[in-house]
Amino acid sequence: MTTDWLAAHRERLDGALGAIRSRGYYSAFPESPSPRVYGETAAEDGKAAFEAHRGTTYALETPGATGTVSSEESPYGVPLDVQYPRATESGLDELMEAARKGLTDWRKGGIDARTGVTLEILDRLHKRVFELANAVQHTSGQAFVMAFQAGGAHALDRALEAIAYSYEEMSRYPATAIWEKPAKGDPIRLEKNFTVTGRGVALVIGCNTFPTWNSWPGLFASLVTGNAVVVKPHPLAVLPLAITVEVAREVLAEAGYDPNLVTLAAEHPGDGLAKPLALRPEVKVIDFTGGTEFGDWLEQNATQAEVFTEKAGVNAVIIDSTDSFKALCNNLAFTLSLYSGQMCTTTQNLFVPADGIETDEGHKSFDEVGAGLANSISKLLGDDARAVELLGGIVNRAVVNRLDLAPEYGDVVLESRAITHPAYENAVVRTPLLVAIDAKSEDVYGKECFGPVSFLVRTSGTAESIELFRRTVEEGGAMTAGVYSTDAAVLEEVRDAALDVGVALSENLTGQVFVNQSAAFSDFHGTGANPAANATYTDGAYVASRFRVIQSRRHA
Repeated sequence: MTTDWLAAHRERLDGALGAIRSRGYYSAFPESPSPRVYGETAAEDGKAAFEAHRGTTYALETPGATGTVSSEESPYGVPLDVQYPRATESGLDELMEAARKGLTDWRKGGIDARTGVTLEILDRLHKRVFELANAVQHTSGQAFVMAFQAGGAHALDRALEAIAYSYEEMSRYPATAIWEKPAKGDPIRLEKNFTVTGRGVALVIGCNTFPTWNSWPGLFASLVTGNAVVVKPHPLAVLPLAITVEVAREVLAEAGYDPNLVTLAAEHPGDGLAKPLALRPEVKVIDFTGGTEFGDWLEQNATQAEVFTEKAGVNAVIIDSTDSFKALCNNLAFTLSLYSGQMCTTTQNLFVPADGIETDEGHKSFDEVGAGLANSISKLLGDDARAVELLGGIVNRAVVNRLDLAPEYGDVVLESRAITHPAYENAVVRTPLLVAIDAKSEDVYGKECFGPVSFLVRTSGTAESIELFRRTVEEGGAMTAGVYSTDAAVLEEVRDAALDVGVALSENLTGQVFVNQSAAFSDFHGTGANPAANATYTDGAYVASRFRVIQSRRHA
């Protein structure tokens, strides 16, 4: 069965392998939810499948679970009331024992079998992509199309990318070799076997905003390299990962493997299960997306495990000059508005000289740059019905609290306003807030203010903008950076600065590509070279330490 699955999905795997080598455009899963692509009833069927989960107990088994837990609150005000098996600290011995039970057979299956199984899981998740999109929408607050793309098609691409890198790294070594050393008389000959084996149990700690996109790369990289995986979702975003675990367990069982190789550890928001899970001696790999404080704790305390973290950062754009002021403003307006700025890649700090910038429309003062950005955002979001499809909903109350406090930090260039969603009257929707702030207020803009808040930082000139960019990224980390300039020397200086502090750079984006977008197979998400993340989606380093190669040898 598993060999057939590898053969069935070989074209998809080969396409991914070719793409990670060329870094060109590749996508295995269509990103448009059009009925012309997925069929006339796909959207309706997926919505019905999502609705069928509401008010039910999810049919999953979690070894060691005690009772059930329901913790999700839709940012759109839709009651979910899904009950999941509740994992507790007292049941972790049983959970770990169950997770480890199938590891020997999983290892013996070999690289091809494990790759076939994981590719089949992806294929079946793709068949449920509309159901997943609805689940992501109503747990993260993403608008539906974004949930379909980022939470469905693009997340599948990132998972496939992780499988492809894993397959390539595992396949570096021959399964067998004859070692022959010349000697007097007959040579010394040994037959050697090299077996790829997982580290043990891997733990995936999910996030609220991107439950699939951020969890699937680590999940699939760990699983295909021979590990069992315990998935601990964010209490407010369980359903997308429950569907994921259900599909994985289904495929594993059909292939003759223990379904407990993948388990769901749902918890009550106050349980604090992540820490005792992370410190279990059986846990050898941890993937985490979330706040800096807990990410740092994992790196410092879960020393028995290989820890991969994506944490907070202060993403920045340096504005020096432009040959298309309108396009610059429109591009940044979309960047700041998408998903209400609730992306780890959204720009927070816009460094602008106090004396203004040169543009194709003549000199623009600092205030005119701010007014141009504010005008573009207002036009983009002027129609409420269209605006909600870009903004989505505010994911949780903490984001609203930060947004309410932010006007105190400086001069408001653009006020945030509440929008009533035409389809979900209880949804919490807010437009971006833009605040002008002096360069000396580094204590404010030097730390992450997650959500629809951006700072227009008034600097003494581009030289100070670059200096502040360097310092804030070096100290606080960043996932993305951007620069607008018509001066080749400035661009070169910013490139060097971005390399020095280890952050990905976008230059003069004025079209339909935005600094907060990341394309699988081509763009590296994060670099692992600054405090915002210690790893990247996806490269060889992201997958190689999830397995070991163990040899055996004998006289031939």
